[in-house]
Amino acid sequence: MDRRIIVLAGVTGDLGERIARALVRKGADLRAIVRPGTLPQKRRHLEAQGITLVESGYDARSVKELCEGVACVVSALNGLEDVILGQQGVLLNAAVLAGVARFIPSDFSLDYTKTRPGENRNMDLRRAFRKSLDAAPIRATSVLNGAFSTVLTEDAPILLPRVRRVLHWGAVDQPLDFTTKDDVAEFTADAALDDAAPRDLRIAGGSLSPQELARIASEISGKTYRPFRAGSIGRLGLVIWVAQRVAPAKGEVFPAWQGMQYLRDMMSGRGQLRRLDNGRYGKTDWTDIRAMICDLV
Repeated sequence: MDRRIIVLAGVTGDLGERIARALVRKGADLRAIVRPGTLPQKRRHLEAQGITLVESGYDARSVKELCEGVACVVSALNGLEDVILGQQGVLLNAAVLAGVARFIPSDFSLDYTKTRPGENRNMDLRRAFRKSLDAAPIRATSVLNGAFSTVLTEDAPILLPRVRRVLHWGAVDQPLDFTTKDDVAEFTADAALDDAAPRDLRIAGGSLSPQELARIASEISGKTYRPFRAGSIGRLGLVIWVAQRVAPAKGEVFPAWQGMQYLRDMMSGRGQLRRLDNGRYGKTDWTDIRAMICDLV
């Protein structure tokens, strides 16, 4: 078996493509799965970056064939139960049947292993898949990275440049973890090529409280930013309850209330990354939070 043969699922997604590029740069023999209906222009875009594409409809037979002789399977699949438990489950079963040594699931989140079951739908799906993964005869490594830097101003905005505020719930001094997608992708590629990678790897480009974020934003912009406390963690829970009933958005991966559930896990401190593995592969060019927000304020 060649330890550098890697199968990647989810290459047509943003993070998946970044992981694929990182694996190619690091010399991996990559097999990136695409569905039969993938648009030709998307295929050409990926292939132009040196990414080898293999086609599968995520049926058990074809996925098992793709996993033959592979050292590690990496999943960057994104979705709800049918994807995280269904498609990713097919991928896991195929990897086991093909004798693959290692599996990296599509976690890429805050530390959901320490959060409360039932309080974050997307983390509950990861928790459920983790149970199946840990019961399977394969070694697993999860990459936990806090929040992507896009959470600062896009996905569940915390930094509000128009009103010069930093939105928070609960304590103003609670550290919040952020990492860019490129840094997550590079680290994941290293982990995929690391036969000795542990069960969990925790990384963050930076960790700052709302109070510290306001100070940094003020320094960069030359304008005064202030923390804005929207309420307690309990009040946020009430807002989530109302949003789920007013706008349930069933079938959406990231409805507004899902973003609020993620903020609750961050701002309560339950999902905080307590010990970081940033130095495991010698990476020194982590994008810090100052750099993440320098063009935003």
